[in-house]
Amino acid sequence: MTATALTASVSTHILDTSVGRPAEGVAVELSVRSGADAPWTVHGASKTDADGRCKDLPALPEGTTHVRLYFEVEPYFTHKQEAEAQQDAPRVRDSGAFFPEVAITFAVKPGEHYHVPLLLNPFGYSVYRGS
Repeated sequence: MTATALTASVSTHILDTSVGRPAEGVAVELSVRSGADAPWTVHGASKTDADGRCKDLPALPEGTTHVRLYFEVEPYFTHKQEAEAQQDAPRVRDSGAFFPEVAITFAVKPGEHYHVPLLLNPFGYSVYRGS
């Protein structure tokens, strides 16, 4: 049996739906566990690129059953708010982040790839299993 048949992989990207653009510079942490009662272990970290993607998340260790993606979104919205203030743009909505962080937990099976996009705005978010 090949190593890819025994492991799963994860990718993600973030779209800021308030502006219809990728969210660049968001820190993402990947944690894994083997079993519902097992402790979480940080397995990798990245930041989203200009296209809102994390292209360097590591393959999951053999035996991984659950994954948690932790997105640190507050600094992204703080930076965005500061940039808007410098442009003297009219403030049409409350800026900042209602959710300072987003943690998504999901189950995985060996040999599968999981693409988990985060659709983000200052007051809400949604995720789904993409392709």
